[in-house]
Amino acid sequence: MARRRSTRKAPRRSKAISALNVFESYMYANILTQGSLGSSPLEFLTGADDLGETSFITGYSQGALQYGTAIQGAGQISLRDMISQPSLALATVQSNVMNNYQSMFIQSVSTRLAFKFGKKLLRAPISSVNRNLMRPLGIGIKL
Repeated sequence: MARRRSTRKAPRRSKAISALNVFESYMYANILTQGSLGSSPLEFLTGADDLGETSFITGYSQGALQYGTAIQGAGQISLRDMISQPSLALATVQSNVMNNYQSMFIQSVSTRLAFKFGKKLLRAPISSVNRNLMRPLGIGIKL
């Protein structure tokens, strides 16, 4: 009689949320929003609606006043700005990305390397905290 084939069980996955992975994701979100919007993710969600254009007199030439326009509130783009002035906000975001893409790239690469090597160097202490503190508490969070 032929032997029965045994099925391999899938490895159990931890249902705990990794605090380090959450923090790393927030760092990436912060790099992206600082470079493109000029604000943190929290400031983007809760910021004021202050984006707009203003006209001002630049000079007087040949019997006529010359006007110029300036953008106000472009230092920090918020979700309210995106809803109220989408074209102006997107133009500001585009110029911010063009000005800051190199620093955003360097920051994201250095963040990745820092977390990668930091987790390797601190593997034993992190494991100890997870095993001796987090798992007995049963709160669903690990480092």
